[in-house]
Amino acid sequence: MKISQDAALVAHMTKWRRHLHAHPETAFEEVATSDYVRDLLDSFGLQVHQGIAKTGVVATLTNGDGPAIALRADMDALDMVEHTNVPHRSTHDGKMHGCGHDGHMAMLLGAAKYLSENRHFNGTVHFVFQPAEENEGGGRVMVEEGLFDKFPAQAVFGMHNWPELPAGVMATKPGPLMAACDTIEIKITGQGCHGAMPHLGRDPVVIASELILALQTISSRIVNPQDAVVVSVTQINAGHTWNVIPEDVVLRGTVRSFRPEVRETLQSSIKRIVKGVCEAHGASFDLTYNAGYPATVNDPEQTEVCARAAIKTVGEDKVDLNPVSSMGAEDFAYMLEAKPGCYVWLGTGGTPGGCLLHNPGFDFNDGVLHIGTSYWINLVEEILGSDR
Repeated sequence: MKISQDAALVAHMTKWRRHLHAHPETAFEEVATSDYVRDLLDSFGLQVHQGIAKTGVVATLTNGDGPAIALRADMDALDMVEHTNVPHRSTHDGKMHGCGHDGHMAMLLGAAKYLSENRHFNGTVHFVFQPAEENEGGGRVMVEEGLFDKFPAQAVFGMHNWPELPAGVMATKPGPLMAACDTIEIKITGQGCHGAMPHLGRDPVVIASELILALQTISSRIVNPQDAVVVSVTQINAGHTWNVIPEDVVLRGTVRSFRPEVRETLQSSIKRIVKGVCEAHGASFDLTYNAGYPATVNDPEQTEVCARAAIKTVGEDKVDLNPVSSMGAEDFAYMLEAKPGCYVWLGTGGTPGGCLLHNPGFDFNDGVLHIGTSYWINLVEEILGSDR
């Protein structure tokens, strides 16, 4: 199924996407977004449930007594200032759809509309519109609040636009596709003193510098080189003036990995290194290690199904079945921990300096809306059958 020739539906999706882009809302605040999505789904004749995970929306379409599957799109925007000049630019200062969730919603809405009018399947489709993907774990909250108890499904599927791929190219693979994401905060307490008399204190800035370098030995000397990991210190906060060695330094950073056992090694290694470096210099420390999103791990069987649907949508030559996994994280991982499923990327053809994820110049490529919607339709018919 390809809807590229359905000009009316493509026009609807473009209108929906641009409206959503102009009215961005961030994590768990997607009130108007939720209402907008609900009203559209209701107009398609679907059974609509609103309020799971505060602002989440789930719509159900049943045609026959076949199995049930769930399709998910995320709804939230980012806290960032938009730098585009498009007519549909953000009308909410300091908020923008810089990750393409507006496009994700429009594509899933398009699929819901089409399938409600063309029921070439036997079973149930749950259309899941999830809040708070960006940092706040809305996917986890939906699962904890009984998403799959209230809306039973044998499998769950997700899709994300991917500017690093050419427009119209799709990619997926079994196993980890996106990384687990943890955060660290390390407070090093030394002894403050005059900047001209460092021998009278214990300089936490020097200790922090040594620690930052020591942490890089985790990826270079501790973890197997075939296991991709990232330990990045992204903040260093210390001191208030030029001639005072501060009493303490606070470091913050991100830790990324793909396999659970590697994740455990990272945590234990960070604790050991922090303790060793600080004790060697006579400083004390406080380490906070927060486990964030798990890795996004695709089920092999469901990935095969998604690959067939992708090939049917864009052709075999435009489907990459062995992409390089991303160190980015995705809270769809929580749904994949609860149910087998698969996450795919849809290329949108970003350009350097703009149209890249989380860039202030980003704007979703409306030229691929029909591709994403066609994929969803093909996936439903691949799993639940078609009477064509």
